[in-house]
Amino acid sequence: MEKIRARLNIGSKAEPVKLRKRKSQLYSKEETCPLDNGVLGVHFTVFTVVFRLINCFLVQTSFVPDEYWQSLEVAHLMVFDYGYLTWEWTAGIRGFSYPLFFAAIYKILHFFTCDAVQLLVWLPRVVQALLSALADIKLYCLIQSLEHSDVAKWTYLCQLCSWFTWYCCTRTLTNTMETTLTTLALYYYPLPGSKTHSSTKYLILVALAVIVRPTALIVWLPLLVYHFWQEDNKLKLITHLCLPIGALTLGISTLIDCIFYGKWTLVQYNFLKFNVFHNVAEFYGSHPWHWYFTQGFVVVIGPHLPFFLYGCTLASKRYRILLITIVWTVMVYSCLAHKEFRFIYPVLPFCMVFCGIALVNLRTWRRPAACALLVSNLVPALYTGLLHQRGTLDVIGHLQTLCDDSDPSTPPLPEVLFLMPCHSTPFYRMSTRSHRRRELCR
Repeated sequence: MEKIRARLNIGSKAEPVKLRKRKSQLYSKEETCPLDNGVLGVHFTVFTVVFRLINCFLVQTSFVPDEYWQSLEVAHLMVFDYGYLTWEWTAGIRGFSYPLFFAAIYKILHFFTCDAVQLLVWLPRVVQALLSALADIKLYCLIQSLEHSDVAKWTYLCQLCSWFTWYCCTRTLTNTMETTLTTLALYYYPLPGSKTHSSTKYLILVALAVIVRPTALIVWLPLLVYHFWQEDNKLKLITHLCLPIGALTLGISTLIDCIFYGKWTLVQYNFLKFNVFHNVAEFYGSHPWHWYFTQGFVVVIGPHLPFFLYGCTLASKRYRILLITIVWTVMVYSCLAHKEFRFIYPVLPFCMVFCGIALVNLRTWRRPAACALLVSNLVPALYTGLLHQRGTLDVIGHLQTLCDDSDPSTPPLPEVLFLMPCHSTPFYRMSTRSHRRRELCR
């Protein structure tokens, strides 16, 4: 009897059954982000970084004054103790947290006596290009974890060949940093089926985006509401994450502003008061309510528009919240009198997801459509990056030579009068390097 029991293995503990691990992505629950995949013969990450660095050095034009006067000029004043601030800083509607990021770069250069003009001009843009490359990679990884690898690849292609992204993503605009942080936060956002979500990380990135530019809250409001609606433990989400992260970031940014303003200043309230309640922004131009629908969004998304519209009809329900966010953002900005293309830049990466889905479903016409998309974006990208509005930067290059006081044989520094729209050119951070005084009269 005992032999029969032993043979049948009755009464003894059975060994655990070891199952073969499947390699199929369908059964894999691990985060999939193939950064080491080859793209055009080089590794994915290296290719993206090199692409954005080339992007950086091929954008040699001016877009709007804010890319200097809300970041680099302020950082120059913070580090070198001389410079000029626009009225926005006198009114206290701009925060010092974002310029402080570039001031740290300038301080390192100054400490090592490497603060030549070209480094002051290009190094912040190179850093921004690297951050934009990181956002491109995270967007690819997000779609790779949600969809088939083909969707991720075509979304990545759409992101890289977007002319407006090329035009803006290496500039030191608050809108650019807002877009970068928004894309990074989307990677950790709890989209249905996402394997990369982290509520803590995405909320920190959202808070930073709001500190850099308070209007980032417009983009994230529907996403935050959707997360709250889907969350099982709503009380924990509010008390353990939202309130502590929001209070900490707001407190730190307020402390930074109070230190540099020299008085108690709540920048977010001042920003709301001037731009919404008093509608001061309308002084810089106004457009009809339909401008974003008929012109603004059409120009920003450019040749991607038909692919975006087609992708909206094909996308699964998990992307519905992204489409709602795009429509919501455009509608809210349409209610404001002052409108600019760059204001809706943060939702452009969302649109690329739908464009990637559209290209995958074109099947036979996929490659011809992709080639047409690339060529049609290449022309405006090169034109706006190399030719359009470059005079305001070129003239500063001539002034550098004219005002160079390093050679004792040169004549006294001239006085320079700028007759152009307000703050059209950068100023001290692109002038000649003389760290005590520089008399350029505006």
